[in-house]
Amino acid sequence: MKLYLIEQNENVNYDTYDSAVVAAPDEHTARHTHPNGYDMNADEWTRRYSSWCSSPDKVKVTFIGEAMPDVVRGVICASFNAG
Repeated sequence: MKLYLIEQNENVNYDTYDSAVVAAPDEHTARHTHPNGYDMNADEWTRRYSSWCSSPDKVKVTFIGEAMPDVVRGVICASFNAG
């Protein structure tokens, strides 16, 4: 499992996520993980846009390291801008 920082700067209103650290097997999986833990398919992008960006191509993904062997896939920490 790898650790990735995922970020977006398209949706900067209140009650939105700006970033998260996720454990994922690859960049594609990290890019399709919503900071609240959802795995995002095409339908989810439309329904969850109010708190994240509008599409996976708007997500900036940065590899930050290897996770410990027992780390489970998912969100480690997320940054939420409450209003």
